[in-house]
Amino acid sequence: MGIGGCIVLLAVGAVLTFAVDWHMAGINVDLVGIIMMVAGIIGIATYVSILKRRRTQPPSPGAPVVDVEDNRYYR
Repeated sequence: MGIGGCIVLLAVGAVLTFAVDWHMAGINVDLVGIIMMVAGIIGIATYVSILKRRRTQPPSPGAPVVDVEDNRYYR
């Protein structure tokens, strides 16, 4: 699930919790919305942490350049 799916989970959970006034027998709609919002937040946090690890930092401009000498002798 990508970041879009996590945002959709978060939005649908918020709508179920705060905007819907349904009452179903045996199902607490508010609790379902809260669970969906928590799942969306966990998904976004996981996605961001994985995305952060994939990024690599380029070497700083002041870093020393390692030059490998070629020690071949030609006759």
